Amino acid sequence: MVEIIKKKRDGEVLTDGEIKQVISGFVAGTIPDYQVSAWLMAIFFQGMNDQETAALTDAMMRSGDLIDLSEIPGIKVDKHSTGGVGDKTTLVLGPLVASAGVPLVKMSGRGLGHTGGTLDKLEAIPGFDVEMTAREFVEQVKKYGIAICSQNEKLVPADKKLYALRDVTGTVDNISLIASSVMSKKLACGADAIVIDLKVGDGAFIKTIGDAEKLAAIMISTARRMGRQLTAVITGMEEPLGHAIGNALEVREAIDTLRGHGPADLTNLCLELGGHMLVLAGRCHTMEEGRDLLRQSIENGSAFNKFCELVKIQGGDADYVTHPQKLALSGHVYEYKSSKRGYISHLGAMDIGLASAKLGAGRETKESTIDLGAGIILTKKVGEWVEVGDTLAVLYAADAALFAKAEEYLREAWTFSESCPEKMPLILKVMS
Repeated sequence: MVEIIKKKRDGEVLTDGEIKQVISGFVAGTIPDYQVSAWLMAIFFQGMNDQETAALTDAMMRSGDLIDLSEIPGIKVDKHSTGGVGDKTTLVLGPLVASAGVPLVKMSGRGLGHTGGTLDKLEAIPGFDVEMTAREFVEQVKKYGIAICSQNEKLVPADKKLYALRDVTGTVDNISLIASSVMSKKLACGADAIVIDLKVGDGAFIKTIGDAEKLAAIMISTARRMGRQLTAVITGMEEPLGHAIGNALEVREAIDTLRGHGPADLTNLCLELGGHMLVLAGRCHTMEEGRDLLRQSIENGSAFNKFCELVKIQGGDADYVTHPQKLALSGHVYEYKSSKRGYISHLGAMDIGLASAKLGAGRETKESTIDLGAGIILTKKVGEWVEVGDTLAVLYAADAALFAKAEEYLREAWTFSESCPEKMPLILKVMS
């Protein structure tokens, strides 16, 4: 192991066998944390080439169980987002794509820090069960064309161990390490085609389009080497997606979107990502055809009905979907008002995400308990005119004392100008 650390420290290329040796030894406990930490730091500074990244992805993927979806007819698709604020896309996109006849396989995560997690949002629906075995996962997709669940503990154990080390050694922000973390989990879940929603901007982990392009290129190269199709859609996260931030609030907004009344940015993003998924699955030949088919699914109610079905089969009370006003919100409500006038020129997604977390809607550590009814509804976004005293956001919390903590971030979130700003496009680039 010392020789492997030195080799990467000096900028040399590791062999597939050396990378496999590190991962298998680390998972088995025969290689200690301190040596793997040194290896990660060497990678952080020296980088990895495409072959090394693919080898690391493969070794991580094979560190635990693999889900075989071959008995499910058709091309199975998966979607991953690199994380943002107000990103309830999976709640809309999953049933939308499945209602168009494409099998949707999704293992999701929980929120941490300023970003929300799909599983937490789904658990705002009473009874919704995110736990299932690999066999149950396959059977559900075979029968209903969709399953959204938590990552099985036996899937990619190397990623869980490696991420914990990266988190405490300052080695999270390396493109090869990010790519292998995401791709190993996606590939272990067995999907034939993957669409990556690569968030860029204030509220995202990736801050520049250049870094996003590098990450997308590595993911595409890795997928190709592993015999899978992948499309990366680089999307803006300068301001939150939609108007709702917080678990039950975001479920309500997702339901509105499935019924055809959702915010334009969320609806357009789902049509874009879904169109790519339909093309990759061979369901449509062109993006235009894919978007039209998905619009029809919203208009004729089949996407909403598929979401109701998903909730029922995973133990949730579908009455909360047909009557979303029943979804419990936190008892204390506060209107945050503007002290300035002008056009909103910037709305910091990171500040809004951190404010929502302070209200109880997010976790500061993986062990933190979240308040599913807490969060923020944005009433004014970029490009809108605001007068002094106008309500910028409505806040929900279980304890009124939390509003003051959230306000510390909200005061920094909105920037104003006298002229109407040019709004950043939502879809920045597509790479495939």
